Amino acid sequence: MFLSRDTETLVRAFITYVRPLLEYCTPIWSPYSVTMVKHVESVQRAFTKKLPDMNSLTYRERLSLLRLE
Repeated sequence: MFLSRDTETLVRAFITYVRPLLEYCTPIWSPYSVTMVKHVESVQRAFTKKLPDMNSLTYRERLSLLRLE
């Protein structure tokens, strides 16, 4: 559990702890259907929406501001 509300710290923690779990063996199982890609992407979408001052922005705007892929 992270007690910080600092956006930069939270994004760094997400990239360090969550993303590797989502990307593990991606070349092997390679989500080929749009549904599978959206399901994996929904984790990042939900995370970025919960960050302070980010809930009113679109997903693309949040990714751009946070410098995420």
